[in-house]
Amino acid sequence: MADPYISLVIPVYNEQAILHAAVLDLRERLAPLGWSYEIILAENGSRDRTVEIGHELAERYADPRDGQVKMISLGEPNYGKALKQGILLARGELVLCDEIDLCDVAFHHRAVEILESDDIDMVIGSKLVAGAEDQRPLFRHVASLAYSTLLQALLGFRGTDTHGLKAFRRQALIETVRACLVDKDVFASEFVIRADRAGIKIKEIPVHVAEKRPPSINLFKRVPNVLKNVAKLTLAIRVRG
Repeated sequence: MADPYISLVIPVYNEQAILHAAVLDLRERLAPLGWSYEIILAENGSRDRTVEIGHELAERYADPRDGQVKMISLGEPNYGKALKQGILLARGELVLCDEIDLCDVAFHHRAVEILESDDIDMVIGSKLVAGAEDQRPLFRHVASLAYSTLLQALLGFRGTDTHGLKAFRRQALIETVRACLVDKDVFASEFVIRADRAGIKIKEIPVHVAEKRPPSINLFKRVPNVLKNVAKLTLAIRVRG
């Protein structure tokens, strides 16, 4: 059986309320595009029925010829590790990283067109670039802006956003993924920053973001760990290289 052309990697944590409906809706909206694809659900430490629902979806959509759903489970709450593991297991020529509460097929379509037609290896869906619409609560938008500003100041990041939606050529970026040293909340940032520093051709495009459900982890409780991991990231890139 040939590998899929596109792999969609989606970390999930305590998503029993929306997981089933989100995956079915995603498959329905992907169908008209005619892509050969797989969906990898990268579960990490859920305490609800997320694992059970994920396995049910994987059993229901097991045919690799028709948008196969795969389920992996880490058993620990670690977004970055789950995302990295999902990317490493992806078999598609193009890899799309999404969030279960977004499943932005419009971004997928635009990103794939760019990767296929332009001399670009990575496309970032930015919540902060000109033209983006961030309809989340104001404090979440401000937090994203502050975080990106911190990365720009500490690590010379030249973009506007590192978290959320991204698409890339697997062959061009897989070694960058393997080189990343930090997980948890900042793996995605390390991935994008290492790609930028390595001269990978990156294009940011604006996205529309609306909150479909409250964050699965309280933002304010995350701040100390995020700052600690940003310090680790600074050490990993500035010192270890």
